Amino acid sequence: MTTSTEHNAAACRASRHTRVQHLVTADETSLVELETLLATLPICSTGRVFIEVPDESWTGLVTAPPRMTLTWLDRSRRAGAPGTGRGCAPGEALARAVSGWAGEMLCADDDATRVVLLGGYLGTAEIVDDLTSRHGVEASAIHTPERFGLATAR
Repeated sequence: MTTSTEHNAAACRASRHTRVQHLVTADETSLVELETLLATLPICSTGRVFIEVPDESWTGLVTAPPRMTLTWLDRSRRAGAPGTGRGCAPGEALARAVSGWAGEMLCADDDATRVVLLGGYLGTAEIVDDLTSRHGVEASAIHTPERFGLATAR
């Protein structure tokens, strides 16, 4: 039995249509990149979008395919590293959210999750390290902004 990879309305409704899970991260510096990426995904895309912002004034309307869950991470409402008494640093909420998500969702050896990490360098580098070292994701399967120089596929 083969599954269709064509992405049109009829194909997306078919029960045998291949659906690849997506993991997408962004922060307040990459909202335009995020909107552009989400606009290019097929309507039948599934997965998770995490967006870290400084405070709730940054939250707004972001359009994602209906089967994708979007979560805003407000740094002003989160604590920093345990025991430090500090506030949440840029990238910290994203790294925690992705680590928790990956622990639950990346459990199959043949997982084909598409990972796109937008946003700041520190959070992105920490997420890449966590996904590759703790969760066995190949670095070549993680897409990051080229300007970061992280060893990932383009």
